Amino acid sequence: MTVTENSTGKTTGETTKGAGAVSSTAAEDTTRVVLMRQIMPANRDTDVIRLYVDPDPLSLDADKFDIGHTRAAQEANAITTRMHNAVKGARIVHPDQILSRTAFLVEHGETMSFGSYFNAFPASYWRRHTIVSQVRLTVQLEGEGASVIVYRSMANGRSQRVDSGTVEGDAGEFSFDLPLKPFTDGGWYWYDVVATDEDAVVRSAEWSAEVPSDKVPTSTVTIGITTMNQQDYCAKLLGQLGAADELDGVVDEIVVMEQGTKLVKDSEFFPAAEEALGDTLRIIDQGNIGGSGGFARAQYETLKAGRSAYVLMLDDDTECETEGIVRAVTFADLCRKPTIVGGHMFSIYQKAQLHSFGEKVEPYTFWWGSAPGVVAGWDLGERNIRSTRWLHARIDVDYNPWFMCLIPTKVLDDIGLSLPLFIKWDDSEFGLRAKEAGYPTVSMPGVAVWHVPWTDKNDALDWQSYFHVRNRFIAALLHSKYPRGGRMVQESLNHQIKHLVSMQYSTVELRHRALMDVLGGPERLHELLPTTLPGLKEMVKGFDDATYVSDPGELPEVRKHKLARKGREPSPVISGKAATLQALIQPIRQLRKPREAAQVNPEAEIMAQDARWHKIARYDSALVSLPDGTAAAFYRRDRGKFLDLTKRTLAIHKELARNWDELAERYQAALGDLTSPQTWEQTFRPWLDTEPRTKSDD
Repeated sequence: MTVTENSTGKTTGETTKGAGAVSSTAAEDTTRVVLMRQIMPANRDTDVIRLYVDPDPLSLDADKFDIGHTRAAQEANAITTRMHNAVKGARIVHPDQILSRTAFLVEHGETMSFGSYFNAFPASYWRRHTIVSQVRLTVQLEGEGASVIVYRSMANGRSQRVDSGTVEGDAGEFSFDLPLKPFTDGGWYWYDVVATDEDAVVRSAEWSAEVPSDKVPTSTVTIGITTMNQQDYCAKLLGQLGAADELDGVVDEIVVMEQGTKLVKDSEFFPAAEEALGDTLRIIDQGNIGGSGGFARAQYETLKAGRSAYVLMLDDDTECETEGIVRAVTFADLCRKPTIVGGHMFSIYQKAQLHSFGEKVEPYTFWWGSAPGVVAGWDLGERNIRSTRWLHARIDVDYNPWFMCLIPTKVLDDIGLSLPLFIKWDDSEFGLRAKEAGYPTVSMPGVAVWHVPWTDKNDALDWQSYFHVRNRFIAALLHSKYPRGGRMVQESLNHQIKHLVSMQYSTVELRHRALMDVLGGPERLHELLPTTLPGLKEMVKGFDDATYVSDPGELPEVRKHKLARKGREPSPVISGKAATLQALIQPIRQLRKPREAAQVNPEAEIMAQDARWHKIARYDSALVSLPDGTAAAFYRRDRGKFLDLTKRTLAIHKELARNWDELAERYQAALGDLTSPQTWEQTFRPWLDTEPRTKSDD
């Protein structure tokens, strides 16, 4: 192989392959560490290929300062962007261009950019959080006349050409030393490859750095997976982990908390996964104590074993880019202080759609959501990183959801385990708690899973709404800096009224129960873990809005009580002024007796995507479908229920506002005990004496 001198005049040397691998420079007492390597989809999956390579020319979208702040200007820019996307994107990456897990073929005459989600180097994150100050890009390139060109971007998305090299002969290896100093606010490094005279093969590429020898990443991780009746999903995920050679020497143990009745060991995909993982896999049977109970068990087992420096929370119903696990461990090892390192989430249905890139808890309203600057649901198949301006600014977060999140055991030792919340807000509360203790969270580009997006779920209305409300209030009592949690109480009251006028009486009851349990204090949180869910499901039985009918033949016929005004049905999209007017009118309308015919036949059929409160509230009954499209419920207005629930809603929110400070003191005083390994051990006690399942037991 020809070793080609690059334009900086520095010849290349050997770099050991594999993220986290090292080579030593004894004289300087430093070691060269591979931070990340070029990768391709494990199964040559073309649905995700644009997360690995970008065949389109760079076309940076408009700057926010040029667009203007008016809605009309922003809508016009969005239309222009969509039209541009429709014109471009015709270039197709063929599966046969993916030569291996690390090698890619660029066809003669073509340019391929590796400025993609999984292969661009997120320089600003490394500069902000780690001891690394300079990286080296090493590219092995085959093909006469082929060129590699290195670029960098700034936080505003503008890019600059940095360096380049050209193959003289059949092949060459190129190294580029690249400083991280210019990346204070954001920016990436990446490289493009041009196949000039013939097809070119990018055999490998690695990003490495010199670090002090006593800081070389050598840590290992325990992976914790909580599963309940997702046996096929979980078994397939285990199979992915078992087939990933890059995890050898990185993963100590994979602990699966089996909390369901449909067991992962009964899946047709489990035998192959079990064979691949061998003694690395351990399945623990325990009762259904929710995601927080399952992940707390993984945290507890990791601390108890004392082997791993990290525990990785991983949802059972995900597909994982396993290289991301290695990257997360390497990054965490090189951070200046113990740091939680989380992954991003792509939609499992639209695999190039970035669903979660960074999460914050808004301090005044105490709502979780995308961090400022993040555009939710961004499709990287249409506009990849190089052309997407907002992706170049570093996104700082409060927490990372536990669909994929690496937690140092040092953090667990200091602040405790998960709160016993069953589901919802356990991950965000933990991130806030860690932040207050001085441990940051980084949502790391290039580390990701594919998961069912939250927008396809019904968890704001069904039994999960109880946990949303209760746990949000508990988190606010622990961490909100505003009197009475800022707008917490007022917004909770507003939402209750919306559910009431929408005939969602079961949701109102669930939310009432949640608030009553908040008022009851923290003392019984562990005790209630295994019993709350069955009680909630029993409580909503018989409510019309909680009775789902999946057979269309069983749904009653829709009969309108009057013709639509001027032939126009109420729109689910209304202006702010119109919404305010409806908020005044609809509660008063609920005082009228509902039409008798509406109790037998629904007055409207409303799709889930249009089921806004101000649309539903106009009817005395309606068929409303679920977000996942599997069933519908027959909502019916009940004046008696409305009056009773309204009276209780007002009373409980008044009590919350009055007792906020006292409640906050109680929860904050109890936090250390609630999250201690010793308290959790007592909760796990019924299942601690059970022998772990091994291959010989099955």
